[in-house]
Order: sequence, then C-alpha cells, then structure tokens
Amino acid sequence: MSFLVNLFFGGYNTSKDPTSAAEVSDVDAQGSKDNAGPIVEGKFYPRTLYKFNGHDHENILIAVKGEVFDCSQSRQFYGPSGPYSSFAGHDASRGLALNSYDLDAVRGWDQPMDTLDDLTPQQQESLDSWYDFFKNKYPRLGTLEPEPGVNM
Repeated sequence: MSFLVNLFFGGYNTSKDPTSAAEVSDVDAQGSKDNAGPIVEGKFYPRTLYKFNGHDHENILIAVKGEVFDCSQSRQFYGPSGPYSSFAGHDASRGLALNSYDLDAVRGWDQPMDTLDDLTPQQQESLDSWYDFFKNKYPRLGTLEPEPGVNM
C-alpha cells in the first residue's frame, strides 16, 4: 500500500532528470553512466531497454504495454537501491498487472516478449490503471518492439 501512496502522492526527488526528447529515430543505447546525455525518442528492443536500468546507464526507463517511459525522476523507487528496481530497464507490464515486484515478474532481454494473453480481466484492468498512471506521470520516449531473431 505504501508503494501506491508514494507513487500517487510522490516522494522526494533524489536526482535531476537529465533527459530530453529529441528527434525520432532508432535508439542507440551503447551508453553508460559516463555518457548519460539526452536519450533519443524512438524504438527500443528489450536488449537496448535493459541498459537503462540505473546501473549501466544513469537514466531509468520502464516499458508498460509496449510504451517506454523515462522514470529517472523516481530513482528512489526504481533505481538500483529502490524497492521496485526490478522494473528498471524492463517491460514491467506483467509485474504491474499481478502487483508483483519480484524479478520473476519481468522477462530477461533475451527471452520472447510477454504477450500478456493469459491475464484475467481483473489483471488487465490493473495493468490499464498502471499504464494510465505512467502515461500521466512520466515522459514517453518510444515503443518497445521485439528484436528480430531474439525476442520472437
């Protein structure tokens, strides 16, 4: 319950959000903490999204229902020491639908993308609510798409 209270009513901001939306193109996520500059808006593969987990890159990106959001402003929740760090750099859709914050609720970058076909109507409704939350709180940076030969 405290997770919901903190998300809806906010916590304190422990870092500045160094990202800015730029022109649309495919995302080159070769970055590390040394080059935590602007992230270009565009298409993300699970492999490129994974690099934005707060460890490998300063920015924290999370996908929900195929949309990628910049959650860097909530580092205290999604950052490496945050209670919901398992979502950073991943598609968090299943975890949000199931209200599970365990690493088991997200797929690795080298696994097939989760179709979410087996969600119950209640789980789908929960996911839709979370999607609306992310859409209204965080900047949208692009879409999450399967990488040919890896996530299909």
